[in-house]
Amino acid sequence: MGTRERREREREETRTMILDAAREMFASEGYEAVTMRRIAERIEYSPTAIYFHFKDKEALIRELCDVDFGSLAHQFQAVSKLSYPVEKLKRTGLAYVQFGVDYPNHYRLMFMTPHPPLKPEESALKHGNPEEDAYAFLKHIVAEAIAHGRFRSEYSDVELTSQLVWSGMHGIVALEIAKCNDPWVAWRPLQKRAEAMVNLLVDGLSQKKGK
Repeated sequence: MGTRERREREREETRTMILDAAREMFASEGYEAVTMRRIAERIEYSPTAIYFHFKDKEALIRELCDVDFGSLAHQFQAVSKLSYPVEKLKRTGLAYVQFGVDYPNHYRLMFMTPHPPLKPEESALKHGNPEEDAYAFLKHIVAEAIAHGRFRSEYSDVELTSQLVWSGMHGIVALEIAKCNDPWVAWRPLQKRAEAMVNLLVDGLSQKKGK
């Protein structure tokens, strides 16, 4: 490996280290409480090293969101090959839950930690492609199910219906992450809860059961 390649690899390793430390700190302490200096201290680097990779904290969290939402969208790509929209929607819900429990720090930062919204020009560039945007992927499936007459007429609003499904599955993930093994709740297995929730949501929306 040449000097240039080695430096590039070291640069990427440092960038990943910064992102991982920042993700954990933002998720556990909140965006406002964390400073670039404290992130540098966590990884035992100088603040100057952090600023070499990210010009400020807002740029850092934007990069984190790009990476993590991209990972979630990638999780859905196997589901995209299915033919039937209702079955595809159910599988998407289960994939969403699996992502949340596999990557709890990612999930806390993405969906349970307030952070600065994207600027309008950034939002237009980063959202709307189902291959890269998980919400666009969900809306695409919901729109497909509506177009095929699979949902009841009162659920013809793609945004509303997508948000209902998202909210239900988010509840499963959020409780799993935050439950802290409360002894007074007889928690049923996660997979059983996730499957029951997605069936309840999709079958409740459906004109008739089936694929």
